[in-house]
Amino acid sequence: MPHIGERAPDFELLNQDGSPIRLNDFRGRKVVIFVFTRANTVTCNNQACGFRDEFPRFEAANAAVLGINTALPDALRDWKLRHKLPYDVLSDPEHGFIEAWGAWGMSVAYLIKLPAATRSYWVIDENGMVIGGQVGVGPGESVALALAAIERTRIAG
Repeated sequence: MPHIGERAPDFELLNQDGSPIRLNDFRGRKVVIFVFTRANTVTCNNQACGFRDEFPRFEAANAAVLGINTALPDALRDWKLRHKLPYDVLSDPEHGFIEAWGAWGMSVAYLIKLPAATRSYWVIDENGMVIGGQVGVGPGESVALALAAIERTRIAG
């Protein structure tokens, strides 16, 4: 898992349209990555829509937003359209990215523990360095913390 102050490793995942997206494609821009547990649940909808609602602020800071989940691209495309998300949603069905970044764990569903993605976020600067992030975060908190990390770099720069 990359930590704050470390270089974020490149990755490639398919977006909702089946097109490959690589982290290195965004060099020169900040990138906000958020992992959500399951599309079409109240908390995940709140998280994704929170990033949607604050998207103009991310754009103003020259930041791309990427959501990541284990669902297949077709399901993510439908979800993205339903919620009018202005950013790519990436598919990680084998949870390679999610595990490598430390966001794969056990979830309790109806008193049964199941492996699942853990709600998380990271902010990566223009040079590919992690400048913010947290595994295990609330849906609204992930949006606010990502914005705060970006604001810190704008003030410092």
